[in-house]
Amino acid sequence: MAALDLTSTVSADTRLLRFITCGSVDDGKSTLLGRLLYDAGMVPEDQLAALARDSRKLHAEAPEALDFALLTDGLDAERQQGITIDVAYRYFHTPRRSFIVADCPGHEQYTRNMATGASNAQLAVVLVDARKGLLPQTRRHSYICALMGIRQVVVAVNKMDLVDCREDVYAAIAHEYRELATQLGITRVHCLPVVAPGGDNVGQHSMRMPWYQGPTLLELLESADTAATQGEDFRMPVQWVNRPDASFRGYAGTVCGGRIAVGTEIVVQPAMRRARVERIVTADGDLTEAVAGQAVTLTLDREIDASRGDVIADAACPAPVADQFAAHVLWMGDEPLLPHRAYWLKIGSHTVNARVSSIKHKVDVNTQAELAARRLDLNEVGYCNLELDHAIAFESYEANRTLGGFILIDRTTNATVGCGMLDFALRRASNVHWQHTDLDKEVRSASKGQRARCLWFTGLSGAGKSTIANLVERRLHSLGYHTYMLDGDNLRHGLNKDLGFTAEARVENVRRVAEVANLMVDAGLIVLVCVISPFQSERRFARGLFDEGEFLEVFVDTTLEECERRDPKGLYRKARAGEIFNFTGIDSPYEAPEQAELHLLTAGLRAEQLAEQVVEQLLAGLGHTPR
Repeated sequence: MAALDLTSTVSADTRLLRFITCGSVDDGKSTLLGRLLYDAGMVPEDQLAALARDSRKLHAEAPEALDFALLTDGLDAERQQGITIDVAYRYFHTPRRSFIVADCPGHEQYTRNMATGASNAQLAVVLVDARKGLLPQTRRHSYICALMGIRQVVVAVNKMDLVDCREDVYAAIAHEYRELATQLGITRVHCLPVVAPGGDNVGQHSMRMPWYQGPTLLELLESADTAATQGEDFRMPVQWVNRPDASFRGYAGTVCGGRIAVGTEIVVQPAMRRARVERIVTADGDLTEAVAGQAVTLTLDREIDASRGDVIADAACPAPVADQFAAHVLWMGDEPLLPHRAYWLKIGSHTVNARVSSIKHKVDVNTQAELAARRLDLNEVGYCNLELDHAIAFESYEANRTLGGFILIDRTTNATVGCGMLDFALRRASNVHWQHTDLDKEVRSASKGQRARCLWFTGLSGAGKSTIANLVERRLHSLGYHTYMLDGDNLRHGLNKDLGFTAEARVENVRRVAEVANLMVDAGLIVLVCVISPFQSERRFARGLFDEGEFLEVFVDTTLEECERRDPKGLYRKARAGEIFNFTGIDSPYEAPEQAELHLLTAGLRAEQLAEQVVEQLLAGLGHTPR
């Protein structure tokens, strides 16, 4: 099998440019892109004929004019409204270069779509309407481009024919944008005046603006720098372990930084296992060396434990490893980001449990002002502290997009709800270590003659959680078990006295209670937790702190009508009167458990009977029977 020509591969990669078009609504992004495809000779005759027919239908007043926006606005809703909604990708080429372009929507509510398009781009074409100048959405998109690591921008000042092709209008806009780019850290900016429908300065120089002597848009794209932000040190996330038979074991992935050669000593992170590269295998044969952007399989000179999500790095310069970070997060979910809520974080080929421990500030993407925030809503950007459940190998996003960029995934719906860029590891991530102790949970439990458990009682206010749990604890005490009861109301007199009842405060309330309950289980106790804990995600977080079988969710299922009838604390009456806000069941939701270990249907049963159900199930799990 012939060896792969590495030189030609690298050369081919450098000929591909990924770029986006963005800007405010009606600036003419789709028209410009359509015209660019037309001038590049990428519109076949049949498609051109279809374009002419569609243009006549939509613009009967100008039957000969071509509406180039129709080449990229593929959705019916886009054509009807004359706007871009989703990101439209197009491939085209010229004799000098190949291109993949993402036409991004201009409306503010589709900012997350625009961020998706920018995440893999090397250059942005930002359109500005010559009549309007820089608009808030222009600034918003430019900020997100900078956030996503785009450092070269082409500013196309469009619709110059509507301002009589005046050079002073163009110059003022170009000057204002360059000032904005300096603030955002965008280092390379080229401005040019265009008239998208007529193709002025798109694929050919404009006769109407002889004062502009610079390159056309197509020439700028053909000469743009395609170097990716990948870092100089060798990095390769393991995508999968390639083992077709017992005689071959390789680690497959795409090199995302530096280069690797046969014989180089590498380290598998985060476990820091060392080996040397024995072979670099590709579909076209073995290589002596591989560089960033190549998909390869590495075989090593010794058997080591490496799996998907690990990072193979040069042993002489391994990647940093940490479990706490400062990062920018662009929120893309319809439900807000709440601190301490658990999500999955996917970075490279690795997926870990994560939560935002705090939002340091959110950013006004129009002015870049830093604003206080307790949550992030759709399309908002925040600077946050992240905590992971275990350490990962990483790079800052500025140094390496692959090992510095991540997405956040909702653990219930599996929807991508956020994307982010790692900035640096928090110092406490490397300075704080778990202290080993000789006595562990098993020893402490054995000394008490029991197995530690957490009974998590959840349900509406007034459902009977504390009443039932109190009876359960009394029964367990009479049987000689060591217990402790954590009641939500009691904890709000001390540990959680600083928390209110907003969604953010409820998340933090449950987190604190769960951590305390986990410590008590570690002490060998049977702990009974009574908190409303209305959100499934927080109960899932609590369960995740405990070992398999230690956590028993007890759903005290009492109807809202019955809870209101009881109303032992008068809270429902106050909530109905508007004296209390964010009250569960009234103006704040309760997400009922889907798979609780014990579902207590309270209708028609006394609290003593319900408590006995709990005791029986607990003792059965402990291998005991009630006396």
